[in-house]
Amino acid sequence: MLYNVNDNIHNNNIAKYDIPTTFVRNYIGMIKVPQISNASYLIRQLPTPTAFIDTNYNIVQTSDKWSSIFDKNEACSDSKSLFAVFPNLSHKWKMVLNNCFKGNPQPMGIHQSIDCTGHEQWFEWTNAPWYDMDENIVGAIIQLSNITEAVNNELELNKKELLLEQQAEITKIGRWEYNIAENKLFWCSTTKSIHEVSPGFVPNIETALFYYKEGHSRNAISMALFEAQNNGKAWSNLKLQIITSSGKEKWVMAGGKPIYNKGKMVGLIGTFQDIHEQVEADIKTIDNEKLLRTLIDNLPVNVYIKDTESRKVLINKAECEYLGVNNPKDIIGKNDFQLYSYEVAKKSREEDLKVMNTLKPVIGKEIVRTTLSGKETSFLSSKIPLLNNKGIAYGIVGISLDITPLKEKEKELRNIINIASVQNKKLLNFAHIVSHNLRSHSANFSMLLSFLESESDENEKKSIIKMLTKASNNLLETLDNLNEVVSINTNTNIAIQKMNLNNKVVDVCKNLSPFILNSKSKIENIIPTDFEIKTVPAYLDSILTNFISNAIKYKHPERQGHIILSAERKAGYAILSIKDNGLGIDLEKYGEKLFGMYKTFHDHKDARGIGLYLTKNQIDAMNGKVEVSSEVGKGTEFKIFFNEKN
Repeated sequence: MLYNVNDNIHNNNIAKYDIPTTFVRNYIGMIKVPQISNASYLIRQLPTPTAFIDTNYNIVQTSDKWSSIFDKNEACSDSKSLFAVFPNLSHKWKMVLNNCFKGNPQPMGIHQSIDCTGHEQWFEWTNAPWYDMDENIVGAIIQLSNITEAVNNELELNKKELLLEQQAEITKIGRWEYNIAENKLFWCSTTKSIHEVSPGFVPNIETALFYYKEGHSRNAISMALFEAQNNGKAWSNLKLQIITSSGKEKWVMAGGKPIYNKGKMVGLIGTFQDIHEQVEADIKTIDNEKLLRTLIDNLPVNVYIKDTESRKVLINKAECEYLGVNNPKDIIGKNDFQLYSYEVAKKSREEDLKVMNTLKPVIGKEIVRTTLSGKETSFLSSKIPLLNNKGIAYGIVGISLDITPLKEKEKELRNIINIASVQNKKLLNFAHIVSHNLRSHSANFSMLLSFLESESDENEKKSIIKMLTKASNNLLETLDNLNEVVSINTNTNIAIQKMNLNNKVVDVCKNLSPFILNSKSKIENIIPTDFEIKTVPAYLDSILTNFISNAIKYKHPERQGHIILSAERKAGYAILSIKDNGLGIDLEKYGEKLFGMYKTFHDHKDARGIGLYLTKNQIDAMNGKVEVSSEVGKGTEFKIFFNEKN
């Protein structure tokens, strides 16, 4: 059946009826054209870029589509060689055209050209013999098919494939695909490299599983594949171990998901990443962190790290113990205001800011810190700024050494030194006393005996003997006093007891009642009835007797004696106060000698200067102390401090 080609082409019915281009090309190749000019209107309206060339390769006629692409004037120069118009055409095409001239058309292939707008275009060239009216071949008909978009897509695809391959090599992330219908598994080159197999290796789903290390890794990937194929469940970030073809253990990250076609699962695709170096580094980091943690937790110092807001982000066991918690989580995130008193926290915060702003560390600063629970501790504290790579502080490291036991030992040692110093002074004073008193008594005895020996008068002898008796009694009294002092200072096993101070004052006052009545003095006892102290009973009796009797003995002659006894507790001591309105003592003159042996400060016939010396030794022996305040003519107040700890 023949078609009216002229009408169809003229009316663009080829395009309308979607007649295949190959049909048009073949049909045109059968056109008998005695004179090209008669058919030019047909050729110009062809829907594809078309050119007629003679057997000398000259362009005879082109379609408007051809001209619109290659000639902005919509015409090509007649009788111009095809190879002159397209100088980049392969000369092998001459052979193809020569075969076409012989009635044997062959594919010409793909050629790149620049269109009249200067853009790059890709065309697929085809040819067919051109017959005249006598069915003689007078040339060739060349038609072009624009495949620029397809070529660009392919180039883009190739570019993406190359980029993907390069990215896979850099990141060590490979790809894999599994076709369920064909039961075929594909590994990319990176995936093969990770498994250490040859480039030509052909994997399958069964053998691929056996590369995973037996146990957790193989079970995990098997379960993931099962869930994907049966439940359509994807998986990602599975950290597993494989054993490569060379026998190396390697950590990998596996991921995958099902793919569908028209709602039916057709396969699986996924990624496969070599993370061995990263995991090894993480393991090493974890080991180093454990080592560091073990180290700081076992250091005999408090270690902590704070952020810029002075919140603790790390603490060791010693710091936990100091703050009274078992779990560091109870402290992490808290600042000093939540852990210490306001004043302590304020000072600490100011110091933190100074260290971070100046970048100058604080090393070995002695501080006293009090927790909210009231625990007071002495520390040697150091604070060091934490710097980032730009030299900016993003926190501090704190190291504190608890020196509370050392301070207590230091205090004890200082007390021991003080006691030793006092004892040395006492010993030296005692030696002087012994030397002076015994020498005096000895000289007195020697002199009296000499007088007795040389005296002939019996009355005088009797008088000398009386003096010798008195001197002997004085010597015995002196020896008794010295013996009592020695006893006080050498008795290390004195028994400390709790005693009611009010009751003891009442008992002593009863014993001194004749002396009190005779002196017309008033004793006012305002000590609480339940006030107890730790003391040596014999020493307390001696202390009360001496101080009360002295207050009575040295009362002012122009007024009634008034003695007030009171008591209080303060700073670890029970304090007994004995206040009188007597003669008073000139402390500027006698203050350093007040508690000396045989020191007297008033012209009183009964003053011997031994009472205060003995009581002071007794108070010292109980780790106590005594303070005195006095004003001449107005009275004296003694405060005896009984040590509550003892």
